[in-house]
Amino acid sequence: MKTIKNLLAVVGLICLSGLLIFAVQDAPSDNNLEKKIYNDYNVYALNVPDDLNFANEALPLENPDILERMDRELLVNTYWQSNALLMFKRSNKYFPIIEPILEKHGVPDDFKYLAVIESGLQNVTSPAGAKGFWQIMKTTGRENGLEINSNVDERYNLELATEVACKYLLKAKERFGSWTLAAASYNAGMAGVSRRLKSQGVDNYYDLLLGEETGRYLFRIVALKEILNHPEKYGFNFRNKDLYKTIPTYKVAVDTAVTDFVKFSEGFGINYKILKLHNPWLREGHLNNKSRKQYFIEIPKDGHYSNP
Repeated sequence: MKTIKNLLAVVGLICLSGLLIFAVQDAPSDNNLEKKIYNDYNVYALNVPDDLNFANEALPLENPDILERMDRELLVNTYWQSNALLMFKRSNKYFPIIEPILEKHGVPDDFKYLAVIESGLQNVTSPAGAKGFWQIMKTTGRENGLEINSNVDERYNLELATEVACKYLLKAKERFGSWTLAAASYNAGMAGVSRRLKSQGVDNYYDLLLGEETGRYLFRIVALKEILNHPEKYGFNFRNKDLYKTIPTYKVAVDTAVTDFVKFSEGFGINYKILKLHNPWLREGHLNNKSRKQYFIEIPKDGHYSNP
């Protein structure tokens, strides 16, 4: 009986080794991805890495409350698979636009994940009226030089909106001395964060008692940062061709009114829909431009769309 048990144990180890080798060799490819889709779904408890940080400011994970809150966001965002996979796809398209602007202003690269949780990297509108990838309110946008009206809304211009976000974050960092608190203030406002710090007699985000949204805010950012940087670790399988791509464009300067963007688009070999996809800040089918301001309209380079 003992011999049989030993033999079975050896067979089991060989089978397990074979499975492990298969798992390593069976990375996503055109030939095996469909097989993995149907046979590779499991749910696991996650290990919270002990070296998590935001903008090089460490999370105090030795605090059990902080550990549980971080664990929650890792679980929620790992197992909300459809949303996370869309973030992988969209980040490949939009991070190359955001990253150099953050770097130019000296804002840590980690803030690109703030845009991920604010909007899912889409031009959405919040119930409060914040718009665009960076969810900028009308007053904040205008205070920072954006044109916002029924004809043009530059909160939908990703490059200009990222510039405004950088200005806000730099002011917040100067005020609080912490990138973590600067990020929290993007959600709760600088005055709101200052008021809570003072009333509760603490000096950092992780010691604050906050409402549900702001209380989860930094943990959601760090969770998305961790997952998007380690797809295989969290069970996400995709090929490079599965990701959305940044479409090359060139800028056309316009300093006059445009009476008809349908005809304007045709002049560049595209249709109105394509023009709007690349210039969502143009809110109507014409451009008033009574002030003769210079705008830059993005036109996709030849070959990236079929002819209309």
